[in-house]
Amino acid sequence: MAHLVAAFGTSHSPMLASSVEEWRTNFLPRDRARQFVDFDGNPCDYATLLAGAPTDAPERIAPGQLARRHGEAMAAMARLRDDVAAARLDTLIVVGDDQEELFQHDNMPAIGVYYGETIRGRLPYQKEIVESDYPCDAALAQHLIAALQQDGFDLSVMRSLREGQREGHAFSFVHRFYLPDGVPIVPVFLNAYYPPNQPLPTRCVALGEALRRAVEAWPRDMRVGVMASGGLSHFVVDEAFDRSLIEALRQKDLPFFRNAPLTKLMSGSSEMRNWICLAGTLGALQMQWVSYVPGYRTPALSGTGLCFASFG
Repeated sequence: MAHLVAAFGTSHSPMLASSVEEWRTNFLPRDRARQFVDFDGNPCDYATLLAGAPTDAPERIAPGQLARRHGEAMAAMARLRDDVAAARLDTLIVVGDDQEELFQHDNMPAIGVYYGETIRGRLPYQKEIVESDYPCDAALAQHLIAALQQDGFDLSVMRSLREGQREGHAFSFVHRFYLPDGVPIVPVFLNAYYPPNQPLPTRCVALGEALRRAVEAWPRDMRVGVMASGGLSHFVVDEAFDRSLIEALRQKDLPFFRNAPLTKLMSGSSEMRNWICLAGTLGALQMQWVSYVPGYRTPALSGTGLCFASFG
């Protein structure tokens, strides 16, 4: 029988592929031009955030603080990479969102599963981009599709990419930073980002529970892991809600996740749906460690709640 032996969560922000100097210089022009939603889900702009920033905002983005947070995030990524390797996985199920990379608004599925033998991706190599076909576990993917259908999920599925397409950022980040060579993945897509058909939090929990049941019913002797890719809050760092979500993961408080307010799952923070799905997969797995870095990067305290967690 297959066993779900490990679970992981990771942010996949561009901040994590940037130097601390780039945290200081590259994001302010982008955020000044960006549209935001505030902590209550209301649209706002950078000037509004800046006007309402707390008095200690300059201290939170002082050079020393940025360097400390950057170092913490890099150390957490290295630790997570070691944990993935130590789990000796036969397959990793990756739950991530798609941001107009494979799906467009002429067809935007709420939940999808990829069941091809490989998926096309690319990695930066020095100053070039190198394309690669990454292995996928087509057999497990087809088993998951059948099991999820029996569990009441109507899925979109795909077994190949169109010409010019490559795996989306939620999955390429995992390949770039975490996954040992040769370990196949099963990509599971959630439409976290785009109304009107984003899965509700209770549906995300149910999907995670169904994935765990499906893995445990797979007759092959395999070590399977699952990883949520994305989040936490952004592009305004909602540190209070991020920490509440982390504590709910620690306690495996599924009612918290089922009842997560939709106003907290808007804009970039919508990627927390991937973590809500992860919560449903945990079963007997326990949190081994978590690292949370409130990734403030501008005087308006825009940024990303950078989070990394390992369960076993």
